[in-house]
Amino acid sequence: MENIKFIINRSEIAAGTRGASLGPESLKVVAWKNENSLFGDYPIVEVPTANHLLNKPVKHQFAKRIEGLIEVYKNVAAEVVTAINENTFPLVLAGDHASAGGTIAGLKAAYPDKRLGVIWVDAHGDLHTPYTTPSGNMHGMPLSTALNDDNLSSKRNDVPNETVQLWEKLKAIGFEGQKVKPEDLIFVGVRDVEDEEISMMNRLNIRNFTVDEVRLNGAANIANEINQLLSQC
Repeated sequence: MENIKFIINRSEIAAGTRGASLGPESLKVVAWKNENSLFGDYPIVEVPTANHLLNKPVKHQFAKRIEGLIEVYKNVAAEVVTAINENTFPLVLAGDHASAGGTIAGLKAAYPDKRLGVIWVDAHGDLHTPYTTPSGNMHGMPLSTALNDDNLSSKRNDVPNETVQLWEKLKAIGFEGQKVKPEDLIFVGVRDVEDEEISMMNRLNIRNFTVDEVRLNGAANIANEINQLLSQC
């Protein structure tokens, strides 16, 4: 097997409900139960979280706990860069998936001159921004930070300047500007999206392989087509 390194991030400050931090440990339990030594065969690093913010009032209505997510992005990105510099493959196991933005930031920091391809297998598009979010939960925003796109044409919220400044700081972690081109972002199974996200998908012409397409054509054929689409990444 590839020389991998597990990066475990138990952050769950970006979701609307609690419990995502239990995910990585649950995978360990399953491995132990099946006498699988995977988590004993490879190095593991734990990323510091900002979960203490769950016990404090929310300061930013349209970007809840963004001040903590900035630290999570930085910590995850730094560990991804370290793993790559050690010539290991960073396998990130995380809680709420806002943290994926930190993973992408780390990859771009490690490979600033290369095109990154992102395959997003999810029911949700996660293309919201503070300007468009209906909930303020930041697990709906990681791909907008990677695309460096505020989707202002679909703006619904008047965002305070302090929040805007933190949002700009979050987007710049790892690499200032666009980390992923829209044509290098591939959705698989995205189907639960708001109007603002649909508008952004249409504007940026983001490819979405629907559930029906996967069932009709088969996962292997879809994977081959995605490989062709991302062949320059």
